[in-house]
Amino acid sequence: MYYRVFAQKKAKELGINGYIKNMTDGTVYCEAEGEELALEAFADWCAEGSPYSRVESVNVEVSAEKGYEEFEIRK
Repeated sequence: MYYRVFAQKKAKELGINGYIKNMTDGTVYCEAEGEELALEAFADWCAEGSPYSRVESVNVEVSAEKGYEEFEIRK
């Protein structure tokens, strides 16, 4: 839970829209849209994570924007 909550806070600070959710295999999945520099900063944050999380790896893929209007936590 903490990783997603902290990620949402960071995304909002950076003006990023999209979503984040826990997967059944224990990983976290995120889709994010925003300015290139903000996305780079967000990806860097994701690699570090929250004070309560352990990040083993981050995979980044570029795709077409989907037009998210906010950054939300999904279940």
